Amino acid sequence: MAEENAQEKQAPPSAGEQSEPLVTLERGPVSQFLADNGFEHQYLGRDAAGVELLEVERDFLLPLCTALYAYGFNYLECQCGYDLGAGQPLVSLYHLIKLSDGADRPQEVRLQVKLPRQDPRLPSVYWIWKSADWQERETYDMYGIVFEGHPNLKRILMPEDWIGWPLRKDYITPDFYELQDAY
Repeated sequence: MAEENAQEKQAPPSAGEQSEPLVTLERGPVSQFLADNGFEHQYLGRDAAGVELLEVERDFLLPLCTALYAYGFNYLECQCGYDLGAGQPLVSLYHLIKLSDGADRPQEVRLQVKLPRQDPRLPSVYWIWKSADWQERETYDMYGIVFEGHPNLKRILMPEDWIGWPLRKDYITPDFYELQDAY
């Protein structure tokens, strides 16, 4: 009898029962600043290092980045891409830092933009942070994400005539690639 009661307590709620209410994440200071100023984004919480993670729609990336630059995020530490899997979106990730004199620890935030595989385009942030130059080129070269408005968007690691995007999870490695003899 006691075993039956224990099993009943561990059973998941049935379709008619209500489950526990969802926990609402308290926005971090960067997310709160953006929300207070009308910038659409989704707060995803903090990572293990305590850095805020925000998801942004590609149409809002440039205005949001401009606002973050004005708010003091003057350094783009990293821009990279990754693939969520075959048939899933591609992601462009930005790690921004607010550098200032006398700060014990600089404030940081990460932005992610999910892009459809069929149309992986978004505006370049090169005109806000010049450090995006080679980083956006590498992401383009490896994943095929097109950064519109980039001044020199071309392959940086692979040969110019390479076909495909080597770090996509649905990439099929060619059987043979003929290298030009440089001698």
